[in-house]
Amino acid sequence: MHKASVAELSAALKARKFSSEELVRAHLARIHAQDSELNSFITVTETEALAAASHADRLIAAGEAGPLTGIPLAHKDIFCTRGVRTSCGSKMLDNFVPPYNATVVEKIADAGMVVLGKTNMDEFAMGSSNENSYYGPVRNPWDTERVPGGSSGGSAAAVAARMTPLATCTDTGGSIRQPAALCGITGLKPTYGRVSRYGMVAFASSLDQGGVMGHSAEDTAYLLGAMAGFDPKDSTSVDRPVDDYVGGLNQSIEGLTIGLPRQHFGEGLDPEVGAVVEAAIRQYEKLGAKVKEIDLPNSPLSVPAYYVVAPAECSSNLSRFDGVRYGYRAKHPKDLSDLYTRSRGEAFGEEVQRRIMVGTYALSTGYYDAYYLKAQKIRRLISDDFRQAFAEVDVIMGPTSPTTAFTLGERIADPITMYLSDIYTIGVNLAGLTGMSIPAGFAKGLPVGLQIIGNYFEEARILSVAHRYQQVTDWHTQAPPDAGS
Repeated sequence: MHKASVAELSAALKARKFSSEELVRAHLARIHAQDSELNSFITVTETEALAAASHADRLIAAGEAGPLTGIPLAHKDIFCTRGVRTSCGSKMLDNFVPPYNATVVEKIADAGMVVLGKTNMDEFAMGSSNENSYYGPVRNPWDTERVPGGSSGGSAAAVAARMTPLATCTDTGGSIRQPAALCGITGLKPTYGRVSRYGMVAFASSLDQGGVMGHSAEDTAYLLGAMAGFDPKDSTSVDRPVDDYVGGLNQSIEGLTIGLPRQHFGEGLDPEVGAVVEAAIRQYEKLGAKVKEIDLPNSPLSVPAYYVVAPAECSSNLSRFDGVRYGYRAKHPKDLSDLYTRSRGEAFGEEVQRRIMVGTYALSTGYYDAYYLKAQKIRRLISDDFRQAFAEVDVIMGPTSPTTAFTLGERIADPITMYLSDIYTIGVNLAGLTGMSIPAGFAKGLPVGLQIIGNYFEEARILSVAHRYQQVTDWHTQAPPDAGS
């Protein structure tokens, strides 16, 4: 059952080949067998999952099931779930149990899906390796001495290890696409405003976007269709119709023009990773696509611009965690100042504290114009680069990450090198575009991801472009050795 696609699972459930309860028990058994080593889940909601599966079976028996009814998934532990701990991978929220559901959680429940649990993540989504979690690092199923990528590393590892067919995730600077690439799965970041952020704990509000992970473009199309849509509770949600992502998968790519940014194929790219990506692009040419080199001249500035804008927004968003209203509270404070200082100092990890300090500095009097305002101007230039590129091409392709998965601890003491892990993905967030990563092969025995970037609200197009590639290749079906059995 764990090898089947979402479409196959849906058809089998409706044909009563197995029940949702049997399907859920099979995935829970895989979690119990594998996750002690991978550490991809923070919370497993076994009792709730079995109850939801039983309800799904009744809907199926009554002929009231939708395409996702009874299918299991996992939520990144950044989405508020009523009655279930939502920790954001932080000691600060280790005891936080929300009284409400995020809109994404509500939509998925309405679709009849069964939640297996909440996945591990870098604390407050700050990290590129999933080593910043209060609950310990997540390990890559392809090599447990390596990172899965971050911040959605728990979701990526759980999907790659076939512990869940689908998972929710979030992307602020590459946190869906980079771990998808390093774990050999498919991950899609929608256009900013396509998926509601209500109930998704904020890191950087102008960059955060919820998205999906699965084994294939088809799998992710099913889940995105359930998640996307306008939400009046989210002021950044865009009111426009949701495309039929599954129905549009078989669009022809004959004559499609693919843009290759010269800045994404130069210094810093591992030659073996580059060779895999170039082979994938040649496959697209065989399918009838045309290739054109493009220029994104300001893309090298995306990392420094991001690491001013994102910390500034995180400094503001995380100011609410003060030890007073909810979350961790320091014991026996001497006064209010001591309560604030020790609660935040004891509960926030090193990376979160670093970003709060950088962001507060960038927003401070005398430095706002020099840093924050300048970063926002660069952000506009990056957006303009993409706008000009999309006047000439239909989609943009290149490597998702400059390297394959690196070893645990390799970059933890070198924040700059760690930040450069997202050099090809950050620009998409700064511009608010949609992008995805699909498996394209292996280098050094580890997965390599191909990034596909689309114009605003062109999720249907990039899904169909990815699907066409996956119809003629089998990289997306490859599983880590211990997950294929």
